[in-house]
Amino acid sequence: MIEKKKIIEPERVACEVCLKEIPLSEAASAKATDYIVYYCGLECYDKWKKQAEKTESSSDD
Repeated sequence: MIEKKKIIEPERVACEVCLKEIPLSEAASAKATDYIVYYCGLECYDKWKKQAEKTESSSDD
């Protein structure tokens, strides 16, 4: 009898910017005090960071 191996799907998370689902093991994370956000790559991380900086500079005015 042939033994079938059970394939386990990796845990997935959504990229904070583009919402593309990526395996948790492949996600780059940025940790904050009360939450963790994930990015599918440096391009999305840079885009998120620029948006955050723009929001902070707007609120400082």
